[in-house]
Amino acid sequence: MKIIYNNLKILFLLFALNAFVVSCEPLDKEPLAFVTPDNFYNTPGQIEAAFAASMNELWRSWGSYGYPYSIFHTDQWSFGNLVIPANHGANLWAAHYKAILNINSAIRAMNEGNLEGVAQEDIDKLMGQAKFLRGYNYFMLVRMFGALPLMTEDIEDTFADVARSPLTEVYELITNDLQEAAAKLPPTWPSDKQGRPTRDAAKGLLSKVYLTMATHPLNEPSNYQKAADMAWEVIQADSYSLVQDIDQVFSVATKYGPEIMFSFNSNYEDKSTSPQVWTSLRGWGDLAADPVWAEEFPEQPRKYAWLETELNGVPYTELGRRPGIQKYLYDTEEDFNAGRSIVNIPIIRFADVLLIYAEAANMANGGPTRETIEAINKVIDRANGYVEIPEYPRATMDMSMEAFDSKVIEERNWELAFEFDRWFDLVRKRILEEESREEIRQNFSEADYLFPIPINDIRLNPSLTQNPGY
Repeated sequence: MKIIYNNLKILFLLFALNAFVVSCEPLDKEPLAFVTPDNFYNTPGQIEAAFAASMNELWRSWGSYGYPYSIFHTDQWSFGNLVIPANHGANLWAAHYKAILNINSAIRAMNEGNLEGVAQEDIDKLMGQAKFLRGYNYFMLVRMFGALPLMTEDIEDTFADVARSPLTEVYELITNDLQEAAAKLPPTWPSDKQGRPTRDAAKGLLSKVYLTMATHPLNEPSNYQKAADMAWEVIQADSYSLVQDIDQVFSVATKYGPEIMFSFNSNYEDKSTSPQVWTSLRGWGDLAADPVWAEEFPEQPRKYAWLETELNGVPYTELGRRPGIQKYLYDTEEDFNAGRSIVNIPIIRFADVLLIYAEAANMANGGPTRETIEAINKVIDRANGYVEIPEYPRATMDMSMEAFDSKVIEERNWELAFEFDRWFDLVRKRILEEESREEIRQNFSEADYLFPIPINDIRLNPSLTQNPGY
């Protein structure tokens, strides 16, 4: 997404530079123009420049979600100790709110009629993108921090004294934004605009929101059916599908589909963090996997597509290293050696939607159905290389609702590893303590289910309150 808007971001910077040049004119000269949010967003390109700026806050080399994993080190797959310090996640709080402010400026301009002469169909597509991005940003924030200050297009003072809104209001904004996005976004984009969110990407993300609302902390079971219905619409639309070869899911060739529905995007103009951070066997290993978790990973083709377990035939255990994260090591050898990566990290992909459907429909129906079994087994079959592996069997119709639910959560643990999902599953299912290893369980407290509100923001905004336990 960020990359798709890269040229527009440059345009935005040029306008900003123009404002700087104007400010250097003699003070007794009549100013030619001032660039402000009110008069800048007058064309579709300028609106999309705001989207580029918002994604730039979230995805950058060595920053935000381009280098985030210390934030989620307590989610089992990476080495952590379940100690959450003050200001944990403060960088992501700041990045998301900066992104939201950029998006709100664009929404405000469109609501005020700044796009004169632009067809309504094109305005709708822009608004759909804006609402998708804002809904996504708030969804990430609410799962990390709980109740939030809601900054919308109606709040122009970015330093406003805004209190935290209740969770129900936060989720209402998220669902409203994603519903509008699903109504206004196109089913596909032309090839020169690939990477933008589509109608089904919005529906897929909305299904995940409903699933979260059905579980902790809202615990509203009626949302299971909403999650199942929305995910089923995506499945039935047949716009996305699983990549059949497990070794190709995260290849450069499949970064825009058929499985990845929306992602953090990289190309040679705007590269991701060096791929050497993902491997401790032939690189730096900043973001290597937890060896205990890796040893528990089922013996199947997916394990070796997701994890780097040996170097020149020598296992990582004999090298005294941690296993690398093969999932994001599908760049060319030339790019790896040059320290550049154009691999994408997904925000929502079709395998996730299949598992959302399986979990939600099972809970809504009081047990698995033929459709839920088929959904999860599509993911399991690919993971197993389309052969039966007794140690990791397929789901079956004779499973109870509880057993099937556990099977889905287990499958999410393996399938969606390193995609910012496991932590949120542990939180919404309220299983952080029981799933933590015994040696770190002593550090657990109920406060761990939320990150602390950043201290500096509390100092600047007297209406902000801290989460319990910090």
